[in-house]
Amino acid sequence: MDNKVIPLSVPNLSLDILENVRETIETGWVSTGGRFIQEFEAKLAQYVGVERAISCQSGTSGLHLALRVIGIEPGDEVIVPTLTFIAAVNPIRYMGAEPVFMDCDITLNMDMDKLEEFLKNECQFIDGLVINNQTKKVIKAIIVVHVFGNPIQMEKLMVIKEKYNLKIIEDATEALGSIYLEGKYAGRHCGTIGDIGVYSFNANKIITTGGGGMIVSQNPELLNEIAFLSVQAKTDHLFFIHDEVGYNYRMTNIQAAFGTNQIDKLESFIETKIKNYNYYKTSIENIEGLTLLSFRADTRSNHWFYSIIVDEEKYGLNRDELLRKLNEDNIQTRPLWGLIHRQKPYKENQGYKIEKAGFFEKNLINIPCSSNLSEKDVGIVIRQLEANRKRTE
Repeated sequence: MDNKVIPLSVPNLSLDILENVRETIETGWVSTGGRFIQEFEAKLAQYVGVERAISCQSGTSGLHLALRVIGIEPGDEVIVPTLTFIAAVNPIRYMGAEPVFMDCDITLNMDMDKLEEFLKNECQFIDGLVINNQTKKVIKAIIVVHVFGNPIQMEKLMVIKEKYNLKIIEDATEALGSIYLEGKYAGRHCGTIGDIGVYSFNANKIITTGGGGMIVSQNPELLNEIAFLSVQAKTDHLFFIHDEVGYNYRMTNIQAAFGTNQIDKLESFIETKIKNYNYYKTSIENIEGLTLLSFRADTRSNHWFYSIIVDEEKYGLNRDELLRKLNEDNIQTRPLWGLIHRQKPYKENQGYKIEKAGFFEKNLINIPCSSNLSEKDVGIVIRQLEANRKRTE
């Protein structure tokens, strides 16, 4: 191997973005005001097919605002996946509430069958409220994550929502551009079906503003409240009157200057990601002991992250050994997140029949997937996956 590093997931930026950045500098609109904020919000809303989008500081701040406006209070509970990045869970604690952890299915997303089983067998539904039998607390909402851009079973989830009078927050921070192709929600984007959806533009996401996020909803009242709270809950802008505690959660104009350029290229980024995924798939199928996880066939996923399952017996190396070897070869790879119900802040929280998630935590590896990843570099990754296999026959 040469010294070139093939990164896991990096921004796909070009110098044509400088015209926007120059304007922010020349006009002085570099902070939380300026035309690019409104332009980016309008472009994203149009892209995902909603009336309005509200920009924010990060995906995490978007989830925090979402929890607040749907009425999460101290002592409440929110159902969450254990297989996700911890940022999907921490905002629940910001609200003084507690998470209840669910297992994943083979798509890595929250297991809808176990969710339904938990609500039926481990809870009571009294006067429109879900009461957790174990904790005696009220469960008010579910946060679902479209893991690695693979859409969750929203049709089944929305039936559960209506049956149990629960609020749904879609953490679509990894799923901008993922679309349902069949069923009740055909043509709808991830993030636009639940009560509130949140996107992220962190540097490793499919488009980036360096940081930043966006919040969408079909409910204009919720969006009005989010917009109000995100700018310090200023009731009177002229005389600085504040009737509630708000947050400094707005996106900057410089960030939006990146975003309004990036979103115009999103479909081409997805096209490249799908092409590279298919190249990986046809090659990895021939490497015994490795399985490239699929995306749902009834959706158009954005293919944000690619995941390989390592079968130690057949491949000759375990996941950790392969991870180390690839990184030593300057191919950046990473393991799955540590399951959240095992993390120190959440060890005492309830988890329900968490079984599959542990398998993926132990055996999954993410391989390079940037939207500017060349075919040549995909080939290098494949050759190293082949070369590292220890043949036992």
